[in-house]
Amino acid sequence: MENRITQLLGIRYPIIQAGMVWASGWRLASAVSNAGGLGLLGAGSMYPEVLREHIQKCRKATTQPFGVNVPLLYPDIDQLMAVITEEKVPIVFTAAGNPSLWTAHLKAQGCIVVHVVSSVKFALKAEACGVDAVVGEGFEAGGHNGREETTTMVLTPLVKKAISIPLIAAGGIATGEAMLAAMALGADGVQVGSRFVATPEASSHPNFKEEVLKAQQGSTELTLKELTPVRLLKNPFYEELQRLYAQGASPEALQKALGRGRAKKGMFEGDLVEGELEIGQVAAQIEALKPAGEVVASFVEEYKQTLQSLKPFN
Repeated sequence: MENRITQLLGIRYPIIQAGMVWASGWRLASAVSNAGGLGLLGAGSMYPEVLREHIQKCRKATTQPFGVNVPLLYPDIDQLMAVITEEKVPIVFTAAGNPSLWTAHLKAQGCIVVHVVSSVKFALKAEACGVDAVVGEGFEAGGHNGREETTTMVLTPLVKKAISIPLIAAGGIATGEAMLAAMALGADGVQVGSRFVATPEASSHPNFKEEVLKAQQGSTELTLKELTPVRLLKNPFYEELQRLYAQGASPEALQKALGRGRAKKGMFEGDLVEGELEIGQVAAQIEALKPAGEVVASFVEEYKQTLQSLKPFN
């Protein structure tokens, strides 16, 4: 499955595990990398020294390439970047911010830089900043998302047409069939988040994983657009947000209700009532926990079988 993304990242399969907060520690990242994909550490839920520990443990657990995902809105971003530089991390995915702030610095340190975008506009901006590739993330994705509500199936060909650098599609991809569809639309690879949450290696709480397995169509919704858009499982905290919206709550009131540490409380500590539960629409397709290596192998096998089953029109 060699192509521009596998060559750029030095991996066997064009499958990237998303650097999700409270899920993407060294166990998950190393397992995905060992299986032939690219594992990412989710720095958004790590203090700088915790990130350093995960980098060092990941390096011991795999000889294959791995990287770090860094939300650029992180309050101590300079400290995270210092750790990444000191530990000589070869691949950095940036998200949730302006790529012009850190791309040149990371490139000067020898890093491969990939930026996550939700629109053609931001993809062009990232390319102009010198990133090596972009992740085009559709509306279906979990966690923080774009305001445009553009689906992956629409976004992928639009971004592909606009840029010349490699494109990784994300959002709603949990099977090899979906991977094939994304690549048929022009993607060079896929980034997968929600499917890897439902693995033993993910550091998220078992309570959260069970809720992901229970999810049905309509169990998630993109909300809090006035702050930072985020897709959440519908739980009592989500219902409280809806009551505030019905009352015409201001952004300040929404921010007060959100408070601090909601995502940690829900996804890492397992509080299904008061916690924020971030997951993608594709959770409705996930029916069982499966080791990360098996997830990667399933993607590859499903991709090959589906490709072989598609016969050209006569």
